[in-house]
Amino acid sequence: MRAMTFMDAGGPEVLRLDSVPMPVRTNAELLVKVVAAGVNPIDAKTRAGRGAFGAIATFPAVLGNDFSGIVVESPYEAHALQPGTEVYGMGMVPRMSGAYAEYLTVTELSVVRKPPTLSHVEAAGVPLAALTAWGMVVDTAKAHEGQRMLIHAGAGGVGHFAVQFAAYFGAHVIATGSTRNLRWLKELGASEVIDHSTERFEEVLDEVDVVIDLIGNVLDDTASRSLTVLRPGGLIVNGPTGSWPSMRTEAEAAGVRATGYRVAPDGSTLAVISRLIESRDVRVFVDGVYDLADAAEAHRALEGGHTRGKLVLKVCEG
Repeated sequence: MRAMTFMDAGGPEVLRLDSVPMPVRTNAELLVKVVAAGVNPIDAKTRAGRGAFGAIATFPAVLGNDFSGIVVESPYEAHALQPGTEVYGMGMVPRMSGAYAEYLTVTELSVVRKPPTLSHVEAAGVPLAALTAWGMVVDTAKAHEGQRMLIHAGAGGVGHFAVQFAAYFGAHVIATGSTRNLRWLKELGASEVIDHSTERFEEVLDEVDVVIDLIGNVLDDTASRSLTVLRPGGLIVNGPTGSWPSMRTEAEAAGVRATGYRVAPDGSTLAVISRLIESRDVRVFVDGVYDLADAAEAHRALEGGHTRGKLVLKVCEG
């Protein structure tokens, strides 16, 4: 089968379209034909030698955690997801075969039926980003009415879901973003927006209950600055891996709570998100679609830092 592979850490140019063996389904796994695959920051970090790179046992390796596709083989005859069923979900590279390929195997617990209102390309942009946003905003921050929640990078892949989930559960959402995204962030549900190119958020905010930090200290010490806007005992939830090594020490000194967050495949939560998508309470925005062969260009666009919503690879016809 065709797959986008890489042999060693490096820039986007290390990605190569190659022919690799088909993955072999076992036990309660599904074999899925991949129609589209999401492109996420963890993919770029792993390709560059960070992220999950250290767990890769053999090369060439295939990236890609989330996908939308069609079931080819089911675990057994009476299984709910029979061949021909359109599904979407995520796994965890390199513990599973990557989605930058024509086929993958994945546990039945990690996939659900694709919402009929979404194309495969749209669906591929949902699982990892939406599950991350749900885990940070709903499971960890307990979004609720009356809560003041600051969401950094609200227009990004995880951010645009985080804004919508927080608003859905009644929080007063304050989102940071670029000038071109301010109106869009309001449309997603933000009550207030801050243009990071013209305002310092810590100069206009205080007494925030929760900060959803999707930047860390890799850009202008965003995470550390966020501590100053939290109320005493408030919570900051940091997402990007390795972006704030001194989080615990700084938070303790500031008198606030802090935690990282790492997403896991979760079909049951994805099913809840699917219902919100089907009721049109939540939507996914795909900013760019690339052919599988152009994955390197997708990585360059992602690392450029100006993506609105998600980038997706078109792998096969569905």
